[in-house]
Amino acid sequence: MPKVYNWHLGRQMDYRFENGKAKRQFAAVFNINRCIACQTCTMACKSTWTFSPGQELMWWNNVETKPYGGYPQHWDVKILALQEKANPGGQVWNTGQKDPKSAPYGTFEGKTIFETADGVNQMVTGYIPDEEEWKAPNIYEDTATRAPKEGTSLPEHSGWFFYLQRICNHCTYPACLAACPRNAIYKREEDGIVLIDESRCRGYRKCVEACPYKKSMYRPSTRTSEKCIGCFPRVEGTDPLTEGLPMETRCMAACVGKIRLQGLVQVGDDGQWLEDRQNPLYYLVHVAKVALPLYPQFGTQPNVYYIPPRWVPRDYLHQMFGPGVEDAIAAYTNPSRETLAVLQLFRASQQIVFSYKWEQGPKVGEVTVGGQKRELFNDAVIGFDRDGREIVRVTVQEPLIERPGQLNSI
Repeated sequence: MPKVYNWHLGRQMDYRFENGKAKRQFAAVFNINRCIACQTCTMACKSTWTFSPGQELMWWNNVETKPYGGYPQHWDVKILALQEKANPGGQVWNTGQKDPKSAPYGTFEGKTIFETADGVNQMVTGYIPDEEEWKAPNIYEDTATRAPKEGTSLPEHSGWFFYLQRICNHCTYPACLAACPRNAIYKREEDGIVLIDESRCRGYRKCVEACPYKKSMYRPSTRTSEKCIGCFPRVEGTDPLTEGLPMETRCMAACVGKIRLQGLVQVGDDGQWLEDRQNPLYYLVHVAKVALPLYPQFGTQPNVYYIPPRWVPRDYLHQMFGPGVEDAIAAYTNPSRETLAVLQLFRASQQIVFSYKWEQGPKVGEVTVGGQKRELFNDAVIGFDRDGREIVRVTVQEPLIERPGQLNSI
């Protein structure tokens, strides 16, 4: 196999194809700490894309309760077990040497799902879920590890669960693309969105087997596979609402909890993000370092990032998000003024924010966090569109507006 560089792993790895060229990459940050599992994002996606016959059990967007929930059930546990079986005791990280851009989490010394496959009968280590595993997208919702007899407190709760929001990661090195014998799957050069050419697909389900996140799904009524398309008409700017400017996806725009921020980042020929300090996604991932990839050890270099939940045992989070967990939680729990301002951009506009400007504001109070006293400032953040025009301006302190006169006419 060719060698490609995976900056999540901090090293080169085996992949079926050479690096593809892309102008920009579809990417997003999800803040787990804010999610209330209202499933508004799930239904926004369902009502837009998967409401037809043969798609009844197809949920491109889902929100599952961890550690027991999953769609399909046990998707991550099964992949982790397959990897451990193929490389017993070797799935470890070396965090001794880090580079802010090319190896921010250290070096993964284990094997990816591409490197544990034989490369002949199977291009990617994976499995096809049973039909029963697809039938309950909300299984074990709100189920905690145990009911604590006493109250819980940070940093780790004795009884816990959290909500994991999932869409296709539009990976830099998609497992579905590598596994398809028909070459029916491709990444778009303009935005890195991964699509299936259904005219070429013959329903072999190799993509379903290969995707470690199980976001490629088989549709029996057409005998082809389907997946999240990144709402590419909106990202292209063809939705009339934004008059030609790139727009966030349906699941992002519908989010009630304001946990999602989606955009486009610049990437180089080696798959690494080019430095773009004022892009909010670049800032959260590479500068503030509060957002981490989901199961980076799989090797697909996913482009959806998560701010980890603060109350969950760290060993569980290390397995799920890699060795950057402690730093990410610390940076989120006690954020800098700029980070706190950038976090206000979540769900502030349906248009994609390409860059931002942080403006310092007056001091409005003090608060003690973890025994440390910190000052609070009402800073502002301004978001700009692709052409550099201001599209949103929000402050850290939410404005209080009092309606004049009588509130109702009864």
